[in-house]
Amino acid sequence: MKRKSAQPHRPKKSSIRSARKRPKPTRKGIISGPNDSILRDLLARLLSWEDAHASFDSAVEGVPEELRARKPEGLPYSLWQLLEHVRICQEDILDFCRNPAYREKKWPDDYWPASPGPPSESAWDDSVQQYRKDLNDLKKMAVDNTLDLSARIPHGSGQTYLRELVLAADHAAYHVGQMALVRRLLGIWK
Repeated sequence: MKRKSAQPHRPKKSSIRSARKRPKPTRKGIISGPNDSILRDLLARLLSWEDAHASFDSAVEGVPEELRARKPEGLPYSLWQLLEHVRICQEDILDFCRNPAYREKKWPDDYWPASPGPPSESAWDDSVQQYRKDLNDLKKMAVDNTLDLSARIPHGSGQTYLRELVLAADHAAYHVGQMALVRRLLGIWK
């Protein structure tokens, strides 16, 4: 995914917000202290919750093979393309967080599969399993109290671990919603 600098907004001096005192980060960062575990647990749950929308699992389970490549009229993507896009982007976010030798992919070519259908019979299940594995790794990162979530990623351009975890959750929720819509238009949504 295209990396944007995470520079904080700087209010004008005449702004009301500029008169407020801002909390100073502790040595460990902003995400520390007595509520640290509460925030980390919430962040881990955010990565896959379905409190306000469909879950990833409900969006991918029970999709007949013959409909995985079908694009509903007027929509640009098939379920396969959405699944692979979500998997690829989540994998990319995880790689960015962990890999000092991270290389940004080419947008949009490297983030969307060219074919509307899986290249093999096992590709759908393989993609679902890889997504779940990477999701579990992101959740582990969220609850790892040795990782300062407010720290900038050393090889980034200002992004923090917290930002990347929220980005992963937000991105997945958006496209899972699209998958639910595609399934509804294909007549396979409950």
